[in-house]
Amino acid sequence: MIVKSGGRFVIPDVVATHFHLREGDLVADFGAGSGFFLKVLASAVGASGRVYACEIQRGLVEKLGDIARQQGLSNVHPLWCDLEEPNGIKIGTGELDAAILVNTLFMMENKDAAIEEMSRTIRSGGKFFVVDWTESFAGMGPDGAHVIYAQQATDLMESHGFVFERDFPAGDHHYGLAFRKV
Repeated sequence: MIVKSGGRFVIPDVVATHFHLREGDLVADFGAGSGFFLKVLASAVGASGRVYACEIQRGLVEKLGDIARQQGLSNVHPLWCDLEEPNGIKIGTGELDAAILVNTLFMMENKDAAIEEMSRTIRSGGKFFVVDWTESFAGMGPDGAHVIYAQQATDLMESHGFVFERDFPAGDHHYGLAFRKV
C-alpha cells in the first residue's frame, strides 16, 4: 500500500517471503483483523496446510470466514481467540509450525500472558514472526506512548523461550523480527 507521503507500508506478498513457510505447514495469524495476510498465507501453506485466522472481535471472525469462502481459501479456519487468557486460543499445544503477529503487539494489555499463550500453540523449533510499528506515523498506528520498539519486542519474546534469528524488512514504518521456539 502506498501513501501520499511516499512511505511504504506492510505489503503481505512481500513481507511473507521472509516467513519461509512450506507446503503443509500449520500457521496462525494472531490478531488477523480484516484478513490482510490470509491469501498469501493460504497460498504459502497450500492445500495440505492450514491457516488459523485468530481474532478476538467476533464480528471480524465472521468477516474472516466470509472472506475465506469468497476467495476459495478452504485451508483458512477463522477462530475466536483471546490471546491474553490461558487456553484462550483454541489450538492444541505444540500444534503450529509457525505464527505471525502483525500490528497487534502494541495493542495487547498483558503482553506477557499473550506471548505465553501464543507460545503454547507453537511446536519446539517452530517459527514466530513479529511485525509492528517503528513509530507513530501521520496519525496511523499507535500513538507514540504505545509503540513497542524492536528491542522491546525481542526482549519480550526471548523472555518467553524464543530465540531471535533475524530481522527482515517490513515497510518504511515497521520492523520485522523472526524468532524460533526453543
